[in-house]
Amino acid sequence: MELSQLAKKEIINLYDGSRLGYIADSDLVIDEATGEIHSIIIVPRGAKLRGVRELSIPWAAIKKIGEEVLIVELLPERNVSRKSF
Repeated sequence: MELSQLAKKEIINLYDGSRLGYIADSDLVIDEATGEIHSIIIVPRGAKLRGVRELSIPWAAIKKIGEEVLIVELLPERNVSRKSF
């Protein structure tokens, strides 16, 4: 799959059905040697209201990549980072 195809997908959390945002609005952490994606860094919708700055989604948390969505399974507060920009 090309990055341009991945960028259009919305990220949905399987745990609670929340809509986290789009791949296009995120940063990818990529292993330079292998080209593998390690994680997706995104500022989830409504994050500033909850005091969260960014969310790190490990690639292992991705359960399914569909035509329009990317399904991840994240438990509450498990991967939340409170780093400022």
